[in-house]
Amino acid sequence: MDLTRYRSYEEITRGFRWEIPLRYNIAAAVDAHARGQERVALYYEDPAGKAAAYTFDDLKRLSNRLANALTALGVRKGDRVALVLPQRPETGVTHLALYKVGAVAVPISFLYGPRALEHILGDCEATALVIGAEFLDKLAPVRDRLPALRHVLVVGGETAGHLDFQAILARGGEVFAPADTAAEDSALLLYTSGTTGSPKGALHAQRILPGYLLTFSLFFNLRFDERTVFWTPSDWAWVGGLLDILLPAWALGHPVLGYAGRFDPDRAFGLMAKYRVTHTFLAPTALKMLAQVPHPKESYGLALQVIASGGESVASEILRWGREELGVPVNEFYGLTEVNHLIGSCAALWGIVPGSMGLPYPGREVALVDGDGRPVSPGEEGEIVVRRGDPTCFLGYWGKPEKTREMMRGEWVLTGDLAERDERGHYFFKGRKDDLIISAGYRVGPAEVEEALLQLPEVAEAAVVGSPDPTRGEVVKAFVKLAAGVEGSAELARRIQQHVRDNLAAYKYPREIEFADGLPTTTTGKLNRRLLRQQERERKGGLGQQTS
Repeated sequence: MDLTRYRSYEEITRGFRWEIPLRYNIAAAVDAHARGQERVALYYEDPAGKAAAYTFDDLKRLSNRLANALTALGVRKGDRVALVLPQRPETGVTHLALYKVGAVAVPISFLYGPRALEHILGDCEATALVIGAEFLDKLAPVRDRLPALRHVLVVGGETAGHLDFQAILARGGEVFAPADTAAEDSALLLYTSGTTGSPKGALHAQRILPGYLLTFSLFFNLRFDERTVFWTPSDWAWVGGLLDILLPAWALGHPVLGYAGRFDPDRAFGLMAKYRVTHTFLAPTALKMLAQVPHPKESYGLALQVIASGGESVASEILRWGREELGVPVNEFYGLTEVNHLIGSCAALWGIVPGSMGLPYPGREVALVDGDGRPVSPGEEGEIVVRRGDPTCFLGYWGKPEKTREMMRGEWVLTGDLAERDERGHYFFKGRKDDLIISAGYRVGPAEVEEALLQLPEVAEAAVVGSPDPTRGEVVKAFVKLAAGVEGSAELARRIQQHVRDNLAAYKYPREIEFADGLPTTTTGKLNRRLLRQQERERKGGLGQQTS
């Protein structure tokens, strides 16, 4: 797919047609670069500074070994196998092995607590789990409530009575023929938060990877060569790490840097300089943190060529910083876990308009509609919808056909996001149609946080909303009505926060807690989160809103 011959948006979109093969296997596409040429696929550095490099031939050999070992354990095509791992070689190897078997990979963030882990493993009936030894304490409290989970493979450290990943890997032979999968066969189950209930699993087909390659190339400005190196601090359990960097880079034959340490701006610049990173995906929150480091280009001798960003709006000040301080464009893109890369910028072909999400990508038929499904005119606010049939579109929510139907309206997929479009076709994000909280790019459903709060005997009622924040866009805020006789205090607030961190995930805990005498309701008696959100916006005077 040679995109470098195109010179404009009109040229690349005119008469565009998808060419997705009928038979496709993600791992086979990566194996195609294993040609005995010692071509590096992964540079890895652990938090202690120990480094290693893996070639595409290494990945093929190791994933073949694991595919054989998993098959010997009884893992079959269609089985769900979960991963709770940070960025490390075993993560990538496990993904490739599962696609070779034809199993469904279920990446789970290591930030999740026991309650969230139990929900996901139980909901998809995972038959096996590959987990870092440092996260076993999260599995222990719920292990007995997961009858479908037959095998737990532990990476690094004590196995605590489970299977040792390296020992299992050593049992497998180095020859394995990847399953002859159709492009429509299930490959990946990604759990994503909504406004009601626990996270839902968005099931994706093998075709998701070829569906990403075009837009991946566009938001990285089309040109890659033998010097190209990709990196992101985003967890490989998320779309941003797995599908916006790792798998597309490997499918195109380019190396990725993996690092399992916590994000730190100076450390991030140091890593990018050391490994000569040319292309990086950075969420807006990470960009804001990096922008606090003075004179990074001169201080670190960076090789950066382009930054891609998504998950939330990119402020104009960050675009200016990228251009003036780093000498690189920041290409923003927009999409969902369910259907992605819908709208975006490509500085190489159609430029960047500050404040805008960009233009619809080639092959994506995107529109704005009102509450009745009618198209709106330029300058009018409407919900973003995309026509069904996109290769990145999910197969449906796991075990929830009614939720899948709710996201569809005829030939259109509903995003729940509101935007305006100008006369030139550029889209401008306006907010969510529902109560979903977007904090530092993470999606947080208010209902699951409220449910966790109500487990505490001190809490009588709870309402959770997004409150504007200059760094994260929004932070999770909880309004709490305490049980009779309970007094609010800073210590109680800390205990409430820790309860959510321990049971759901670190990024879902309420950073702000307000003790209230009562919570507002609608005329039908439902919790009025919309009113609380509006009050927060007024109180903070527009903090966290995108500027142009």
